[in-house]
Amino acid sequence: MSNELALAAAWLERYPVTYTVFAISALLAGAWIAHWITRHIVLRGLRRLLQATSLKGDPAVAQMFAVTPLSSLIPALIVFAGVGMVPDLSVAAVTVVRNVCAALIILMLARAIGSALELLNAFYMRRPDAHRRPIKGYLEVVKIAIYVIAAILMVAALVDRSPLILLSGLGAMAAVLMLIFQDTLLSLVASVQISTNDMLRVGDWIEMPQFNADGDVIDIALHTVKVQNWDKTITTIPTKRLISDSFRNWRGMRESGGRRIKRSLYLDQQSVRFLTDEERRRLDRFALLDGYLPAKEAELDAWNRALKGGSRDVVNRRRVTNIGTFRAYVERYLRHHPGVHPGMTLMVRQLAPTSDGLPLEVYCFANTIAWVNYEAIQSDIFDHLLAIVPEFGLRVFQHPGGADMRALVAPSYPVRAA
Repeated sequence: MSNELALAAAWLERYPVTYTVFAISALLAGAWIAHWITRHIVLRGLRRLLQATSLKGDPAVAQMFAVTPLSSLIPALIVFAGVGMVPDLSVAAVTVVRNVCAALIILMLARAIGSALELLNAFYMRRPDAHRRPIKGYLEVVKIAIYVIAAILMVAALVDRSPLILLSGLGAMAAVLMLIFQDTLLSLVASVQISTNDMLRVGDWIEMPQFNADGDVIDIALHTVKVQNWDKTITTIPTKRLISDSFRNWRGMRESGGRRIKRSLYLDQQSVRFLTDEERRRLDRFALLDGYLPAKEAELDAWNRALKGGSRDVVNRRRVTNIGTFRAYVERYLRHHPGVHPGMTLMVRQLAPTSDGLPLEVYCFANTIAWVNYEAIQSDIFDHLLAIVPEFGLRVFQHPGGADMRALVAPSYPVRAA
């Protein structure tokens, strides 16, 4: 076998160009084979090993395999070590190839360290107290430092100079660069923070009143973020202002599948009173109140019997009110409404009385995030409540209008016939 290789090498030496092309092809083929083995055998084995642990399905682990540099690091090392053995290759060509491979190796090592830090954070987040003392911010600072050092080393490797020379030159120009590129640097830092903390994505609905922005994000660039408002206008927001100023992101609402309904029905406080026996019998017709009035009356009777010496007078007793019954009806109506999300917060509560009446607030979530459908569900709920209020002896509060004034003064000023 060795004799045959020697004969082949002797034959190729008679054709230098062919020998050089063959050696380069063999080197690239070896690098490709190493890449294939690393990617399809080594990494697959590591993936199966991790799937057997508690990190199965963890997003950080999946991301580590998506950007893992191991499959690119090995071929770069092979080319770096083997390019010097290619015959009849000029010294300049060997130097350029090795410099490029060295820069690629540095980049892959930096990415490998970054992936290891993400995996470290994934392990740390498994701890019960990780949410109280997160280390993600510290790891991000370490990653930035690693990437900065890697960038300096890569440039030094490409130009074949000492990194100390680059550092001395950058130190003299740092003040000028920071003055000229101040906005760019601030925007770059803001972009990194937005991306790292997942604060904003294209397609998110955000509100930023200080810029009159209320709509969907259509573009995220280095310096600006474009928002298409609901009136189809475009608002441009400096990227750095998304870090220094507050804004509201509605992504959580969209991901939850429900949209909040929070609206009050203002009732006339003078219409609030206790129910009579006849009214209680009449309200028994409501299917949604089935079982409520008997249970409430039993509760109040038990309380009244426990009252010492005061239950003989009606003013000392607890009694069923029309507004309490109406509140129970509204809550049951919402729980049976097909447009209300059953798995989210639902309550009907009284707010502090105001000069405009007693607010009865409906707090629930529609089972849709589409604007038109959401408004239809909300309107349907309050259509019914406004129409059913008189059945409980209540009135909706409303300031006197022109028709009220005319009805008030009409008897005093009769219209004369012509």
